[in-house]
Amino acid sequence: MPSHLSRLNALTRPQLLVRAARHRAIDFSRERAMRRLLQGAPVPAPGQAFDTLFDMEHAMNAARSEGGAAYSPARHVELLAALIHEAQIAELRVAA
Repeated sequence: MPSHLSRLNALTRPQLLVRAARHRAIDFSRERAMRRLLQGAPVPAPGQAFDTLFDMEHAMNAARSEGGAAYSPARHVELLAALIHEAQIAELRVAA
């Protein structure tokens, strides 16, 4: 099974979107962001939300590509930042 970072690196997204997400990931507040992104669902343990966030981001990117009115660039950046953060946590756990 590919690592979280390799799955994340395989995504092809607009460069501006990725740069914004990387910048947002620097001071990422996991607890607050996860509550907002998962909309009331219990916040999973660190590193455990990657698959859920990955699926959410995939749907968000589809909305972006289709030009849907419900697309939110800010939420997309937040999702990508959360994915980056979760992938980094998972990689740190593997390295430890």
